[in-house]
Amino acid sequence: MQLSQRIKQRRKDLNLSQRELAARVGLTPGFLSQIENGQAIPSIESLQIISKELGEPLTDSDYLVEADAKSPVVRRDRRLKLLLPDSDVTLEVLTSDLKQPMDVFMVTLTQEDGDLAAALSPSASEVCIYVVTGQLEIKLGENVHQLGRGDSVYFDGIFLRRLMAASEGGARFTMAITPSIL
Repeated sequence: MQLSQRIKQRRKDLNLSQRELAARVGLTPGFLSQIENGQAIPSIESLQIISKELGEPLTDSDYLVEADAKSPVVRRDRRLKLLLPDSDVTLEVLTSDLKQPMDVFMVTLTQEDGDLAAALSPSASEVCIYVVTGQLEIKLGENVHQLGRGDSVYFDGIFLRRLMAASEGGARFTMAITPSIL
């Protein structure tokens, strides 16, 4: 049974509404609904809170990979989504098998989202970013770089100090991280 189904079934077994469980674990009812319908995946921190509230262990392996995922193709309307802790930023997972040594994400970032560097903290990782639309400001060590549409950057994660949208309309970019942070 998939994680989303396990969460939903256990919630029902405990006679809890989505609204009640969401309030207990600090999520919105809408986001909990997306989790239960397999349209979003919670952060590891949220998963631990849900697991404790439901009184059922939900392991990371259940959370990260669907048992029947065999196709290497990920359709744009079927991407898994990962909500970063302490953030409203959602990473769309572009890879079909999360057990690979590299993560690839599509990220939409607005100026209101602020600095993404702390939420990512890919300290022991190599990172490559390609800007699809908009502009990014990235600080690596003491150097600040402005990236626009079509620009890319490759760096060691320990140097990341700031990652922010630098254009009014925000920015959309792909990000590859190795080794995997999931």
